[in-house]
Parts: sequence; C-alpha cells; structure tokens
Amino acid sequence: KHALPAGPFSDSLVARLHFYMELNRWPTRAMLFNDVLFRIKTSGELKNPLRVFVSDKEHVKTYITAKIGNEHNVPTIAVLRTWEEVTNFKFPDQCCIKPTHLSGKVILRKNGEKINQAEVKEWLKTNYYQNSRQANYKDLIPKIIVEPLLFNSTNLSDYKFFCYRGQPKMIQVDSDRQTSHQRCLFDAEWNPLPFGLHWPKPKNPPPRPRNLQSMINAATKLSEDFEFVRIDIYTNGFEFMIGEITNCHGAGAERFIPAQGEAIASELIFGKHTT
Repeated sequence: KHALPAGPFSDSLVARLHFYMELNRWPTRAMLFNDVLFRIKTSGELKNPLRVFVSDKEHVKTYITAKIGNEHNVPTIAVLRTWEEVTNFKFPDQCCIKPTHLSGKVILRKNGEKINQAEVKEWLKTNYYQNSRQANYKDLIPKIIVEPLLFNSTNLSDYKFFCYRGQPKMIQVDSDRQTSHQRCLFDAEWNPLPFGLHWPKPKNPPPRPRNLQSMINAATKLSEDFEFVRIDIYTNGFEFMIGEITNCHGAGAERFIPAQGEAIASELIFGKHTT
C-alpha cells in the first residue's frame, strides 16, 4: 500500500485487498455492515467536508457544541501545533494526550509519568491517510491536543453508538482497553447481542448505564447529518462526554464472531434488505 500512489483508484485497490485479507471475502453491494463501510470508504463519501471536519479531534468539538451544547465536550487544556510547542509545554500530571489527526493513538498520564516524546514526535510526522487510505484524514493538519483525564480514570469503558439515518441501532462497549481489551454488543434497548466483533466478549456483560437514554438522545442529534456513522461516548453513569465521531469503524473490515453475526447486525442496523 505504501508503494501505490495516492488517489481514488489506488485507495480503492488497497481497501479491496485489505477487506479480503481481513474477512476472507470480497466486498459486495449488499447492505452488510462491512460492505456498507467499504462503500463509504471508497465512494468519495469520506471527502465530504463535514466528515473531514469531524475527523479532526479539535474541530469536532465545534460540531458537538453546535448540535448538543459544549457541556458534553471534553475540555481542552491545550492544542500544540509544532514540535517546539510540545517540548516547551508543561503537561499536567494527570492528562490525556493525543493527536488530532490520527486514530487510535493516546497517552494517558495518571501520576506525572515521563512522556514518551519520541512517540509524540512521530505522531506529528504521520499522515494517517498513508496508512489507512481513508481520505478524510488526508489533509488534516498534525496537532497534539491535551485534555483532562476524563472522570479521573485511565480505564474507562467506551460506549460506541452505530447510527443509521440519525437513529442509534447498535451499541458497542469496549472495556479494559489498556490491559485485556474486551468488547460486547447491544441493541438500542440494551439487549445483549449473540455475537462479537473483532475482540473477545467479556464473561459478564456490563450493566445498563443509568443515563443510557441521554446518551442515545445525544447520539441521535450528532448522527442526523450522516447516513451511517459511529458516535463515541464516555460516561460515569451520570455525566457523559463525547469522545469522537468515527466515520469508518475498524477501517471498514472487522470480523464478526461468529461470521454469521454480520447478517444479524446488518438487519438490526439497516433493516431486512441485507442482500
């Protein structure tokens, strides 16, 4: 993928090969979970200015404020735009450090631990599009955002709402991400679903959050401008904060466990016409 030039044809080819390698099948026109994500990834939809805007972890907060208010934004301590600013900044002893232009990268500082500056410097040199061929990341400006350690924890569960045409349809809960990553899935009524997605399911599913309906209401508002999108939320059961808005879950090719779960999830999200 690094040898191929940038552009729609090469991006589509890389996406198609990635899809086959991960799922052992080729993408189709079916209304199946990964096939829909593949089309979002390769159709030009990721160049939609709104999808590009919300991909930036600094700019997405502006969108969140406009849709549901600033109280559900994680506060911003600083945005560092150059390596010089990073080296001169005094990071709080407790904070979250992450690149605004990448996916899946974060440093959670709990007790003033030494920050891996080499890792942060590498972030500033990285264009995520070159690794993932997701066009929404192609022109994002590299920055580092510093936020408070949310709910004073380095091991929060992450509630991800898959929304289709402005309606939350499936909820993914990721737990123990820093130690032993586990994941379970629910419908919008918090009924556990009989399959997994990429990561193993925990022995005991997490309890229904007390403020689930408030999170669903927020996800509904935040997703109404997109055909299919994922809204990521953190909560302590009383308050909730929006983590990010994800355009293309798992780069459009995560395996269901068992594989038949994809058809069930797809019918739940998109309706009965999955083929």
